[in-house]
Amino acid sequence: MFFDRKSKPDSPQEDLANLKITEARVGDTLSVPGAALDFSDIDFTVDRLDAYEAGNRRWIELSGMWRDRRVYLEVHNEDVTTVLGNFDARRITLDELGLSEDDLARIDERQNPADFFDWDGKFWLYRFSREIGMFRARDTLGSGFYCWQFQEQDAKRFLSVRKSEGQPFTASLWVNLEPADITVFRST
Repeated sequence: MFFDRKSKPDSPQEDLANLKITEARVGDTLSVPGAALDFSDIDFTVDRLDAYEAGNRRWIELSGMWRDRRVYLEVHNEDVTTVLGNFDARRITLDELGLSEDDLARIDERQNPADFFDWDGKFWLYRFSREIGMFRARDTLGSGFYCWQFQEQDAKRFLSVRKSEGQPFTASLWVNLEPADITVFRST
């Protein structure tokens, strides 16, 4: 009975029209509507997926190239999915922020959410500081850095100050995004 093959049970098919950002993987194309400074969409193909952890919290970072610069989406998939985007290629120094290493050490020691500093005509409120581990795909050994997170008062922007061993302090701007607004196109 050559033609009498037993049929395999149907496996659930992935709903490619409704993929969530938490399902994105390397090779997928992501579209973030109106996220550029000129309000155009930011569309990029994910070429990096890194895992992060701090204590018992874990999240991923999706990254790719857009208009000759690297862009990032930080995806926290906990009770509520939170996504932060870094589309600004600037790397801000402590001098530009008007902060010193001692200032950050004092903020870290206090761990006081009432702490803030003034930069670029805005108040930046302290949110947390801690050591963070980063694991690149297929890399068995992770690396780490120390991070201070500040949030712009009454706004959706965050400022992340990072310090890796042997490297200078760098800061970057992140914006809070609505996860449902991000479209995921699965690679074939």
